[in-house]
This record gives sequence, C-alpha cells and structure tokens, in this order.
Amino acid sequence: MNITTSDILNLSVAGREAPLQVAVGTTPQQWMQDNADLPQDAVAARVDGVVVDLKRPVESGAGVEFLTWDDPDGQEVYFHSCTHLMAQAVVELFPEAKPTIGPSIEDGYFYDFDVPKPFTPDDLQKIEKRMRKKAQQKIKVERYEMSRLEAIELFKNEKNEYKVEVLEGLAEEETVSFYKQADFSDLCRGPHIPDTGYLKHFKLLNSAGAYWRGDEHNPMLQRIYGTAAPSKEALEAYLQRLEEAKERDHRKLGKELDLFSIHEDVGAGLVLWHPMGARVRNLIENFWRNEHYRAGYELVYGPHIQRENLFIQSGHLENYSENMYAPMEIDGANYYAKPMNCPGHIIIYKSHLHSYRELPIRYAELGTVYRYERSGVLHGLLRVRGFTQDDAHIFCRPDQLEAEIKGVIELADYMMKSFGFEYKLSLALRPEKSIGSDEIWDFSIEALRKVLDETGAPYGVEEGGGAFYGPKIDVKLLDALGREWQGPTIQLDFNLPERFEVDYIDTDGERKRVVMIHRTVLGSMERFMGNLIEHYKGAFPTWLAPVQAKVLTITDDPIEYAQSFLQRLIQSGIRAELDDRNEKIGYKIREAESNKVPVMFIVGKKEAADGVIAVRGRGRKDLGVMGLDEALQHIKSQAQPPQPNTGSVN
Repeated sequence: MNITTSDILNLSVAGREAPLQVAVGTTPQQWMQDNADLPQDAVAARVDGVVVDLKRPVESGAGVEFLTWDDPDGQEVYFHSCTHLMAQAVVELFPEAKPTIGPSIEDGYFYDFDVPKPFTPDDLQKIEKRMRKKAQQKIKVERYEMSRLEAIELFKNEKNEYKVEVLEGLAEEETVSFYKQADFSDLCRGPHIPDTGYLKHFKLLNSAGAYWRGDEHNPMLQRIYGTAAPSKEALEAYLQRLEEAKERDHRKLGKELDLFSIHEDVGAGLVLWHPMGARVRNLIENFWRNEHYRAGYELVYGPHIQRENLFIQSGHLENYSENMYAPMEIDGANYYAKPMNCPGHIIIYKSHLHSYRELPIRYAELGTVYRYERSGVLHGLLRVRGFTQDDAHIFCRPDQLEAEIKGVIELADYMMKSFGFEYKLSLALRPEKSIGSDEIWDFSIEALRKVLDETGAPYGVEEGGGAFYGPKIDVKLLDALGREWQGPTIQLDFNLPERFEVDYIDTDGERKRVVMIHRTVLGSMERFMGNLIEHYKGAFPTWLAPVQAKVLTITDDPIEYAQSFLQRLIQSGIRAELDDRNEKIGYKIREAESNKVPVMFIVGKKEAADGVIAVRGRGRKDLGVMGLDEALQHIKSQAQPPQPNTGSVN
C-alpha cells in the first residue's frame, strides 16, 4: 500500500530542531528505534499533552515529548509500573491476596491488598526477590480493553469486591482498560512501561494497615510501600535520605524531647502539649503577636462553638460539611465546633459601622478550629483534628487590595526567614466546588497574579487548588531535606462580604462592599511545630530552645557557685536549668546533648576557685573557659530573637 501525505504526522519534538515525520498508527517506541537522537531512556511519551504508552499507536498529533525519569510524568509511569510488578509478585506468592488499588505517590508508590494476615518483613523480602526475577524476565506489558459491565462480571467471579466497587463508580465509562504482564492483569488507565525489564532499581520499604479508601468504617487492608530510581546510586541516595527523614520524624523527636503527645483516651488527632513543647509554642506565639501588632493588626478572640445559622450564611454547611463535626443542640438551636475563624471576624467587623478612613482593618487570631479528618490520614502534628491557626482577616477597599496583599507577602516572607525556612509560591485557582460568579473569580485571580508578578518571585499555578470562596496564594515551606510542606496562605474573597453584607461608608456617603483577605503566615501551629521539629531535627535555634542553657556540676563542692551563676542566667532572661545530681559529668553532658540544649556551662572545684566557667556548645563543641561576664554575654548573644520586620520583600 502506498503511504500518502495524509498518512504522515509532522510532530514537533521538545529539544529537537527538525520536526519528526512518522507514519500514522506507529508507536513512540518505533520512533525511538528509528531515530537515535531521540531519548533512548524514555519510559512514555506525551503527545499533544496526553501521556501515552511507548507501544500505543498514535493516530494524530502535532507535538511530542519523550518522558524520562527527569519528567514528573515519567517518574509517575515508572512508579506505577512498579505497583503492577509488586502486585504480580504478591498474588503469585500469596494466592489468597485480593489486589485493590496501587497508585504512585511522591517519591514512590504503594499497593493495598486484602490478605488474611499482615505482611512481615520476611514477606517483603520474598516479594521484592520475586519482583526482581520478573523484572529480569523482561515480560511484555500489554494494554487491552473490555466493557465496564464485562469487567464488573469478571471481578465478581473473582470475588474481588474492591475492584467491583471501583468499576461501579465509573458509571460514565462504557469501556475500561487493563494492563497485562504474563498471567497477571490489572484494571488500570495507564500508561505503563513497555516491559518489566525497564524496572531495574526499586526497593520495598515497609507495610502498614490502611482502611479501604481511607474510611475507618471499611475493611482494614495491608499496604506495601516502595520506591524506585533510575540508577543504583540514585536509589541508595534516596534510601539514605529516608533514613535521615526517620531520624527527623517529629513524632519520634516529640517523644524523646517530651514536647507533645496524642492519646486515644483524649481522641485521635487531638494534641496534648507537654511543658517543653508548650514553651516552644509560647515563644512562637509571642513572637507572632509582637510582629502582628507591629504590622498594624488588632488581636481578637472567638468562641470554639458557634450557631448553625452563621455557617449556613457563610456557605460552610453547604460546601464544607463533610469536614465539620456533628452539631450539638443548646437551648433548641444547633451549634457547631467552628471549622473556620472567618465568620466570627466578620461579626466583629459588623458590630460597628466603618468609614472608608478606618480601612484597612486587620483582625488576627490564634484561633483553634476543629475539622474532621479520616483516621487513615492523621499523622502526628502534621494532620490533626483540632488545631490553632494563626488566622487573620483584612477588610479593605478595592483600591487598597494590592498593597494589602503585598504587605501579607512581606510578612510571610519575614516569618519564614525568621524561622529558617526557604519557600516556594504558587497561585491556586478555582476548585470544582465553589461559590460566586465567574466575573468575581476572574477578577480575584488576576489581582493575585498581578501582585505575584510584581514581586518578581517565581511561582507555580495549581488548577483547582483554591478555597471554595476564592483563589489563593500558597506558600510551601522547604525543610532541611528539601521537602515541601503547606505553610502560609493568602486568600482573596469577594463572596463572604456579599453573603454577610460587609460594608463601609465611602467618600460619597454610600455603603460599599469591602474586599476581604483571609491569610495565615505560619499556617496551623501544630503543623508548623511539626515542620520546625523536623527541619531542625529537634535542635531548635537558641532563641527557640525550651532550655537554652544547662549548668552542670562536676562534684558537689561548687554547687553554691553554680547556683549563683544559674540565677544570673535566669535574671538575664535565659531559660536555664541546673544539673547538680550525683552523676558523672560525662553522663550529664550526654543527657544535655540528647535533649538538644544549645549551651552547657560546666563547673568544677577549679572553675569555682578561679571564678570562671567551662563552656560547651551543642554538638560536642568545646568553647573553652570563660569569665562569668563573658559566658553570660555569649549565651545572651545567641538567645536573641530575629530582628523586627523591616517590611521588605526579597
């Protein structure tokens, strides 16, 4: 048969000057084989923005990108292909296992199985060994389709109710796709690698219980986590990073340093702050309060429960009820534990009539809120059910909007740098479930985009990531391991002012709607503390350390001298303690080190006689012998909090 020009695709290729001419119906894998200048380590292709298998025939298109490990979509294909390899190994070794779902996640993948008993570490070793055998066999991975109804019957016959439930939730789909490798096949949208030989460097990490679809009312499954990398060296580096992350785990350090605890007797996701943790939190909150007064905010307080009508008017019951706790009836009316602070701040604003001259008005509150999180996603301080937001709401005129947003970005920038965090910015756009007109949303998004552009800072765009009432700017913290954590948010809202008729009297004497900015500059105190613990590995900067200095005695002789120096430290505002126990000095030093105390002052008979003190820094740093005045000045210089905000954005 003759090939005509209509049978040829002219594809622009990322990183290649000349277009790629290919026959309609050929595959990206064939193009790679015929063109040595194309990436030979690609695992998938993106044709006109759609990611496809390398073996998928392409019928149309104008542009193509070949996806390697360096592309996030390439990593996702690699990770997800590993889940199928894992599931194949599991069902061969454990025929009674029912595969459920197995997605790729950040830095790896997992698969959930219904099995009679939990997997053991020995089981994981066997599974990984079988995976390696299957990878070495270079088993072809093939895609095929069947009708959704046929697929439902197939899984009913296999008595896999989980796959049946997934398919029943795809009512709009007439056909569904499967991926098959040897005797194993799995329901999957794909794409996947061409054969199992592409998967050379992977590791199973651990297993844990997980409720089906994260709902504690559903059966408990067994989840196996794994990771993979393009090379042995990259995999080893990542595994080392995981070990470092374990050492930094705030749950582990929180227990070791006696900072906080979470008890079933109190309730899952509800935090108890112990004295040392409460000290750190109090230091952060005092710093936060001082900076907010300096930035022109007024601090307010609101009750933990509020009447139902408030959340009907705000739209929370309509749009956020799945995250709210059941109401309690008081005097014939329903009350809710508040999920947000904004309705209360609106009521405070509306308690007076405000002139244009009074705006902007900035209310800030360390307000505790309560949101229902499924038990399967609770995670130490990072995902809880009761938490305190460093919340604020700014009521301003439209002409003040840009300046106020810039001011919040400046304050967030200062706060992040004060606590030692780098960060990234992103603009989060309208979610599927939202309130307000298209015009208001378009205006709001462009207002935030303009301010971000003017700062000159790079930022990403997150489709559908906004709040239900408005778009937002998200600030993602970067910790010492380069991990991203949700931090401050800046949300623009024209909708709640409409719902609550939040007005001011303008220059013409007429009522006008305010513009409302919702914002945090730390996020929730619980999550921020968790981030802070992991970032510093529990070794807080001296200004934040719950105990900044310890005076350690070598013998009983200098106790009076040590107590005198301790009082000088305390009177100078230093959080100091005395360890005069009848223990060896080496033991005392090791204990102070394990408690992450920044400075140790060591006193023996000779130091007391000479009127000096031996100084030791955290991390086994011998700083030598100092006079008492010099030693006091040394700790005072380290204990200084960050300088007040100057209001500049870098």
